[in-house]
Amino acid sequence: MENQYCIIRCDRAGVFAGYVKERNGDEAVLADVRRLRYWAGAASLSQLSMDGTSRPRDCKFTMTVPEMTVFGIIEIIPCT
Repeated sequence: MENQYCIIRCDRAGVFAGYVKERNGDEAVLADVRRLRYWAGAASLSQLSMDGTSRPRDCKFTMTVPEMTVFGIIEIIPCT
């Protein structure tokens, strides 16, 4: 998974998209990461990771942050 663009769902912090630089248990260091606050045009995060969104103007994705450590990871979905 290292250096692969993924969608990461955390227990309490929300959903992120970025490159997994390092992973240790339920925490990871991500690069070029943004928070996915709301998405439309995809039925699930799995569909979003495979197909993207058909309604990008209706989504709320934050600006990109160079690096971030996230905790409480419960799901990592590789993107195509």
